[in-house]
Amino acid sequence: MTADTAKTTDTQQENEKSHRPENHPGSSRRWATIWTTALTLLPLALLGAAFWIGRLVRPGGDDWCFLPVVRDEGASGMIAKFFLHDNGRVANALLVVAYGAYGVAGQRWFALVSGVLMLGILWLLTASALKRAGLTGPRGLALLVAAMMAAVFLLATSNTYKTFYWPASSVSHTLAPVLACAAVIPLLRARTGWGRAFALGTAYVGGVFIGTLSEETSVVVLVVLAALLVISCWALPGSGRTLARIWCVVAFAGVAVGAIILYVSPGARARRERFGADTTSVFGPETLTVALRAFGEILGTIFTTWQYLGAVAVGVLLGLMVRGGEQGPGGPLRRRLLPTVLVGFLAFLVSGYLCTVVAYPAFGQSVVRAPRIWGDFLLLYVMLLVAVGALLGRVLRNRRWGISALTSVAAGAACAAACVGLAVPLSQLEPKMDVRAQRWDRQDRWLKAQAARGTQVLPYTPVSVSGMVEPFGDQGRKVWPGQCVAKYYHLKKVTYSTRLP
Repeated sequence: MTADTAKTTDTQQENEKSHRPENHPGSSRRWATIWTTALTLLPLALLGAAFWIGRLVRPGGDDWCFLPVVRDEGASGMIAKFFLHDNGRVANALLVVAYGAYGVAGQRWFALVSGVLMLGILWLLTASALKRAGLTGPRGLALLVAAMMAAVFLLATSNTYKTFYWPASSVSHTLAPVLACAAVIPLLRARTGWGRAFALGTAYVGGVFIGTLSEETSVVVLVVLAALLVISCWALPGSGRTLARIWCVVAFAGVAVGAIILYVSPGARARRERFGADTTSVFGPETLTVALRAFGEILGTIFTTWQYLGAVAVGVLLGLMVRGGEQGPGGPLRRRLLPTVLVGFLAFLVSGYLCTVVAYPAFGQSVVRAPRIWGDFLLLYVMLLVAVGALLGRVLRNRRWGISALTSVAAGAACAAACVGLAVPLSQLEPKMDVRAQRWDRQDRWLKAQAARGTQVLPYTPVSVSGMVEPFGDQGRKVWPGQCVAKYYHLKKVTYSTRLP
């Protein structure tokens, strides 16, 4: 190479470096904030639309039986129903009371309230985790990640109505894992002695609550906590390792206590008798084998749902935009994160399989067609996809600026595509929910009017959406929950009708 050629090459390299964003920090931060804000509007708009559509929800399935109890017997009656007769889930009963106390209005606004709550928890969790790891990014980055996670978690399913809109299912399998994540926030933000004590207290109380809320979420939490204890020697920084281990033990104990309370309750015993789900049969070789095949089919559905790529894409943006947390390409954060993610995927597979085993006695082979009960382990899957994307983003950030910029644009486009992919089935579900709401309201007014006149036996026409259970389903052959409908309207009996009044 001649001296002139070398001089020209050096000049080109200097010009390239001078145009890199890191050499203009003010301009870089400004453009990153604009880009992040613009991109955040997409999942937020999608979530806003989903929350607004929730106003079309009307009672169905188990809620037909919950609402009369809450109305007539209050919280004590609902807790007694669950603990003594149904399933033993005391915390679940409390959440049912929280929305059931408002009757139909509670159904209509459940999606809005629960959706905003879940989004807020994921937002605070993301921001707290970034701060704890010593990472900084443009304003709105934590909200972007949380909104994308929430959108994918809530809407990337073949039956959004049952997984998100149906309160009876959502509190057990969709809201439950997010509430479990909320218990981590005090630990991440603990800085003083009182803060650490509060984090440990929250871990225990939250653990008991989760243990009496959802068996499947309890399984996932126990597996994740056990995995964290195993990998804490390398995954957690030295200064916070001891507190994190104690927190994991306390949370584990809380979930175990709650699970024991649920398991020994009369309601849980009655439920096991109904489905023939004693300990021997649930964990017998035949059940374990068929549950493994079922879980394989569930994984096939999950892994081929392309909208989950939105979680990877937002993770890439996270890795590209954050600063700090490592010194150089092989810094400590990446060395800790990679094995942690691998162990996390193992925990996802183990907990997902165990959830399938627990649910199989009640659902049988239909567990592979019931995405509403997958949410307990799907939130962990979504978070792991974000972590994988973040690792990829951290690697690509250290490449040439052009590659980083191109990756950022591609990741943003993937996020946008995922949002569109989630919006299409949502837009198809809305008119179906609207039709059901209109028909339900029409029949509701008629039944109330006839009951007020003293009529004791009235016809009822099934009004279903997204495969929701209604009285006289399967052309009138399935009566349940007809008696609950009669109780809701203060009737002695409802009969099957094919025509709306």
